[in-house]
Amino acid sequence: MSTVVLDTITGKSTATTITIGSTPVVSASANSMTIRGEGSAQTSIQQGLAKVWINFNGTGTIATRDSHNVTSITDDGTGSYTITIANDMGNANYCTTSGLARAGLATCTFVNDGAWAAATGSGAVVCANNSNAAFDCPAILASFLGDLA
Repeated sequence: MSTVVLDTITGKSTATTITIGSTPVVSASANSMTIRGEGSAQTSIQQGLAKVWINFNGTGTIATRDSHNVTSITDDGTGSYTITIANDMGNANYCTTSGLARAGLATCTFVNDGAWAAATGSGAVVCANNSNAAFDCPAILASFLGDLA
């Protein structure tokens, strides 16, 4: 078995592209790296990663089960929570996903912040039942995708 130890990999024909066989696998430029996706499509590694994610208990004393890039969560009242981001998003136009453990016919909606306006340093999740009444959910999941500041 061989081990390669190095500080920099540079493509032979193009300094910013690494090729395996005849397939360009990774291309790099300032603060950006793409990897070969399906077919000939290129996928941005930075854009495709979840920058923030959290799994938390929203009942009783709320508690984070696991998370990435989250400093805290706040219980803003029945079914309403704020997630504070450790390293802010680059702008307020990031993509969000949220979900919850099945609790009857319930929904979990991401609303950016409690004032319904986008924020780079925090986001909020609101949970409601099938009658649109707020409720505390035992398992809430959320993730944010986009650029970090």
